[in-house]
Amino acid sequence: GRNLRPSKFYIKYLSMHDSKQIITQIKKWVTNVVIGCNFCPFAAREVKRNSILYEVIHSQNKEEILQLLSSTFTKMDNEEHVETAFLILPEGFESFSNYLDLVETAENFLAKENYEGIYQLASFHPQYLFAGSNENDPANYTNRSPFAMLHILREASLSKAIDSYPNVDDIPQKNIDFANAKGLAAMQLIAGIK
Repeated sequence: GRNLRPSKFYIKYLSMHDSKQIITQIKKWVTNVVIGCNFCPFAAREVKRNSILYEVIHSQNKEEILQLLSSTFTKMDNEEHVETAFLILPEGFESFSNYLDLVETAENFLAKENYEGIYQLASFHPQYLFAGSNENDPANYTNRSPFAMLHILREASLSKAIDSYPNVDDIPQKNIDFANAKGLAAMQLIAGIK
């Protein structure tokens, strides 16, 4: 019989196609959840400015992920128009505890590479669970996303935005109140995540 293994070109095409679909899904989530629910009052501006970098990482290897994190820091160093970045991890980090281990590793890497105070990491995951909450708490949807992600923010831009926004300390509680008022079923529908 003939060898029916797909070619490297075809595998690369599938990976690129999957990446485009994943990025489209994340952009929809940003529009519907982050902006639509006003969880981040600074996000709409960055979407309009097209200043968000979306990268899909098809790896489960922490060293490879850290290399891509490093190259994203370098890209943001060199391209000032890139305000923020989402490193999307569609496979291998379905377990929230495994994902939290990766976040801790990434935070340590950020400090080791002397990027503390320059960039900040935020975390999003389909099973995000705040300490002290249960999995059916609608407030978890303030950080639940279709895929596990590392979100890189410019510290200086974030500080500037925070300084210009009244009562910024109230944002987390407003987000929790909004999600709780909407309820679990509505948040699941808005986020597209069960």
